[in-house]
Amino acid sequence: MDEIDVPPFFLCPISLEIMKDPVTVSTGITYDRHSIEKWLFSKNDTCPVTNQPLNHPDLTPNHTLRRLIQSWCTINAASGIERIPTPKPPVTKTTITKLINDASTSPHSLPQCLRTLKSIASENDTNKRCVESAGAVDFLASIVTTNVNNPQYDVVEDLELLKTNQGDEALSILHTLRLSDSGLKTLLGFKNGEFINSLTNIMQRGAYESRAYAILLLKSMSSVADPVQLINLNGEFFIELVQLLKDQISEKASKATLRTLIEVCHWGRNRVKAVEAGVVPVLVELLLECRERKVCEMMLVVLETLCQCADGRAGLLGHAAGLAIVSKKILRVSTMGNDRAVRILLSVARFSAGPCVVQEMLQLGVVAKLCLVLQVDSGNKAKEKAREILKLHARAWRNSPCIPSNLLASYPTSN
Repeated sequence: MDEIDVPPFFLCPISLEIMKDPVTVSTGITYDRHSIEKWLFSKNDTCPVTNQPLNHPDLTPNHTLRRLIQSWCTINAASGIERIPTPKPPVTKTTITKLINDASTSPHSLPQCLRTLKSIASENDTNKRCVESAGAVDFLASIVTTNVNNPQYDVVEDLELLKTNQGDEALSILHTLRLSDSGLKTLLGFKNGEFINSLTNIMQRGAYESRAYAILLLKSMSSVADPVQLINLNGEFFIELVQLLKDQISEKASKATLRTLIEVCHWGRNRVKAVEAGVVPVLVELLLECRERKVCEMMLVVLETLCQCADGRAGLLGHAAGLAIVSKKILRVSTMGNDRAVRILLSVARFSAGPCVVQEMLQLGVVAKLCLVLQVDSGNKAKEKAREILKLHARAWRNSPCIPSNLLASYPTSN
C-alpha cells in the first residue's frame, strides 16, 4: 500500500490518511468526519487549514468525493486496498428527542431507551453532542435522582445486575457523554442541587463502578461550578470523598477525588468540613507510600490548601508522620512539589510553631532539608519560602548541632 500513489485530495488534511467519510465545513475544506469531529470536540472553533472561524460547525457529507475514493479503492483492490464502506447516516437530534419522549411517556420502554442512548453515545463525539443537545442531560439526571433517592437503592456488586439498575445505567451514560460546560452546569442546577446529593448517596451506597462514575462527574462539575454552589456542600459530601481516597477503588477515581478536593477547598468553610471529615491523616498515610509524581503533587496541593486554616495545620501536626512526610517529599517529586511542600511548612512555621513544634522540625531533619533547598536547584519559589522559614526561627535553629555543618553555610542571616 505504501507504494501506491494516493491522490492527495483523498487524504484528510488533519490526519493525512485516506478519508472514509469525507465532510465539508463552512470554509469549503473537506475533512474526514472522524478527524474533524475530534478537532471540534476538543473545543477548537476554527478551520484547521484556513484558520478561519467555523461559525456554523455543521458537517456536510461530500458524496462525490466519497464515491471517487470508493471507486479508487475498488480499482486498487489487487494491491491490498480495501473498499471503504458507505458510512451510516449520522444520528439526528430529532431521533434522540423522540427516543426520550417515548421513554418518558411509556416507562416500560425505558430500559431499551437507555441501552440505545448508550450505544449511540459510544459511537463517536458527534453523537455525544447530539444526545446532549436533545435534552438527555435533564432526562438522565431525573432517572439517577429518582432511583438513587429510593429507600430501596443499595449496593449492587454484580455487573450484570448493575446493568438492570436504571439509575446506575443513566449515570454511566452521563459519564460516557463527556458533557460540555453547559451540560455540566445543567447537572449542577438540577432541582437546586439534588443531583449532587444523589451523587453523594451513590458514593456512599453504590457499587464500585458507579462510585467511580460519580466522582468523575463531580470532578468535571466542580471545575465549572459557581462559588455559591461549592460553598453550600454538606459535610456528608466530604466524608464520602475521604472514603473514596481510603478505598482506592481505581487510579482514575483517586485522581478525580483529589482534583475535586482542590476545586472545592478554595473556600475556608469547605476546608474545615474536609478536615472534620478526616482528610488530613488519610493524605499523610497515602503520601507515605505514593511514588507517582502527579498524584503526589495533587496531595501536596490539597494539604497546602488545608494548612491555610488552623484546623488543617492541627491535623497535620497531630499525625506522627505529618511534618516528616512533607519534608521528605521536598526534592523528591518535582519543582511544583517542592513549592507546595515548603508552603505547607511555612504555614506551620508562621502560625502554629510553638516551642515543641519548632524542636520537632529540628529533630525530624526538616530544618536541614530547608537548608539543602537553598543549596540545590529546587525552584526559586521554594528557595524564597525556605529562606523565610529559616529566618523566622533562626534563634532556635541556627546554632543547633542537628544541622550538618556543610549546610550551615547556607543558613540565611536574620534581618
